[in-house]
Amino acid sequence: MWFQLTDPADAGDVARVVAAARAATPRAGGVRVVAIDGPSGSGKTTLAFGVSQELGCPVAHMDQIFPGWDGLAAAVPLLTTQVLEPLARGEQAAYRVWDWDHDRWGATITLPAHDFLVVEGCGCSVGDAGAYSALRVWMEAPRATRLARGLERDGEAFAPHWQRWADQEDALYAADRTRERADLIITTGGGDG
Repeated sequence: MWFQLTDPADAGDVARVVAAARAATPRAGGVRVVAIDGPSGSGKTTLAFGVSQELGCPVAHMDQIFPGWDGLAAAVPLLTTQVLEPLARGEQAAYRVWDWDHDRWGATITLPAHDFLVVEGCGCSVGDAGAYSALRVWMEAPRATRLARGLERDGEAFAPHWQRWADQEDALYAADRTRERADLIITTGGGDG
């Protein structure tokens, strides 16, 4: 998850995203939403951290919005109604946080007002959420690389959920054609994604 980052983002990738974000047209009121999407372990969180530091803006993490291991598709409308639609109306955005340890909703995070918002995580540019994105970034990496990163990041607790989650990603992204609709595609870890 986002709080477990150890390596910095590639400076060239950060620069590309920041330049594109600054040139993008806001689609959520006056806020330019930078959606960094792609399958687990592709480098979304690392890139999002670098981009948000460069832009000095907040980040909304899909890992906090997913309602459990079977909640990938359910998180898209939650992101849309709690964060993106309020921004489009000129209101402050806030979202409920999933408590993974207790398998229930927990605290609420209120996002500070800013001209930019980075949203990172699986599904953040899918469907209605994508319509509010000023910039859609697709991250990818070879499957073996992504699995190794996921296990390194989340430990063996993630292992039994990997395939279940990957199946949800495959179905959601295929139906939405998310990669095809991206403004930028960034490959990490070598290979062809």
